[in-house]
Amino acid sequence: MITETRRAPRMPVPDMVPVRDQMTETVIGQLSNISESGMLLLVSAQLTDDALYQLQFTIPDGRGAFQNIDAGVHLLWREPAHAPDQYWAGFRFLTMDKGQREQLVKWIESRLPGA
Repeated sequence: MITETRRAPRMPVPDMVPVRDQMTETVIGQLSNISESGMLLLVSAQLTDDALYQLQFTIPDGRGAFQNIDAGVHLLWREPAHAPDQYWAGFRFLTMDKGQREQLVKWIESRLPGA
């Protein structure tokens, strides 16, 4: 059995959730898992190690609509995925609007086991 040692539990994201770089206005990858402190992406764009990014993705708002999440993030690591020209990339959230953060936490908590 693997014991979770992260500060915040990670939620797998089974749906296709594209993540967009707000500076280049391009989709850089897909959300793979997320917590209130960071996220894992499967990326197809070239990223700079140890760089800061301003990313945006959309989550359900719990009322049948969707809410954009705008996050300032730090790229902590990346490694090749099994598909050509794709990478796994781990990001830490640095900045996020308080209301968006609350919506993100609510979404994560509603989908974790035992919710």
